[in-house]
Amino acid sequence: MRLAWILFAVQVASAAGPIELSLKRAVEVAVSPEGNTKIQLSGEALKQAQARSAQARAALLPDLEASLTDRDQTANLAAMGINIVVPIPNFHFPTFVGPFTTMDARATVTQSVFDFSSIRRFQASKVGVSAARSDIDSTEEQVAAQVARAYLAAVRADADVETAQSDVTLAEAVLKQAENQKAAGTGTGIEITRAKVQLANDRQRLLVAGNQRTSARLQLMRVMGLRLDTELELTDKLAYVPVDAVTIEQARAQALKERPDLKAQQEREANARMAASATKMERLPSVAAFGDYGSIGPGFDNALPTRTYGISLRVPVFDGGRRDARRAESASQYRAEKVRTNDLKEQIELDARLALDGLQSAEEQVKVAKEGLELADNELTQARRRNDAGVAIGVEVTDAQTRLERARDNQTAALYNYNVARIDLAQAMGKVRSMVQ
Repeated sequence: MRLAWILFAVQVASAAGPIELSLKRAVEVAVSPEGNTKIQLSGEALKQAQARSAQARAALLPDLEASLTDRDQTANLAAMGINIVVPIPNFHFPTFVGPFTTMDARATVTQSVFDFSSIRRFQASKVGVSAARSDIDSTEEQVAAQVARAYLAAVRADADVETAQSDVTLAEAVLKQAENQKAAGTGTGIEITRAKVQLANDRQRLLVAGNQRTSARLQLMRVMGLRLDTELELTDKLAYVPVDAVTIEQARAQALKERPDLKAQQEREANARMAASATKMERLPSVAAFGDYGSIGPGFDNALPTRTYGISLRVPVFDGGRRDARRAESASQYRAEKVRTNDLKEQIELDARLALDGLQSAEEQVKVAKEGLELADNELTQARRRNDAGVAIGVEVTDAQTRLERARDNQTAALYNYNVARIDLAQAMGKVRSMVQ
């Protein structure tokens, strides 16, 4: 994915005109690490999870420290409880000693030998890293769907501009026809006026469509993470692409198997379960080894080596209830994650059902819109012929012209709704990225 972004950036930098952009390329650029902001944030979340895992692992590894101390000091022996009485007349053992120097060069190591809680926390942290990776997949799927919808909106805006331009061309032809009939004495002024009103309306719609196209392209560049002054030329068009028949049971099974957001949620639930188990295990004894070795003395020349080593056993007894409170909190967090997992499974089934219903409805809309466009085009052709023959008035032409424009809009809307429904179904089943390949 990083390569896709680099190649696209080079293409943008070297291009003298608009950049050709397909739906597949748009998704590839958006889901690259440098693309959409959500992708970048999910990448940082993975790095944070990996850092937390490294911290949890550190509790199981040796802790080695080295120190060098060289100090000059004095001491009050009486303050330390040292009061030596020597049975010698006129002699008193000094209570203030020093100054004297002490040098201590030492290495200290500690190692956890047996700590169930730390082991389980490390296991939970590894599941957390896996969940963060699944979150990246889920974010890529969401961004791919978002970019696909934005791309379709931009393509529809292009189609609306083309339709509006065709309507203007048609209105100009109808106006020319009305003027010719008026000049030949077979037409009236009201028909010319009516044609001019229709032309003005179509020109207004063309201006609105052009503004909507600019807005749609800006939205597309925003979700892709591109500079907003990038010039694009969209290569894909609105079209009817058949979808393989799928039942609700198949869609649901596919979604439960492939949806990355469900995988991420299940791993978050496992992480919460292990974290709760680690909190429970804080009540168990833990064993650690320790040791140090170094030289101590007045100076380097007359220092002597000393050492300390041993095993420590820690048994939790009472901590004011803090451990019990943490255990209750972690258990509640685990139950909450279980609720979220169940809720997401139910949402997945709802998404699949709604997507299938929407796709079926959109297919019917495409069929009806195609038939309506053919009929409207035929009606306008006949109305203009009848008007040329003098057996019909201009109102019939204007009405047929209006119905044709509406039929064109209906076809564009139907194709757009159908392709959006395809994306909805793919997202519900967890395969948007594979669909646009």
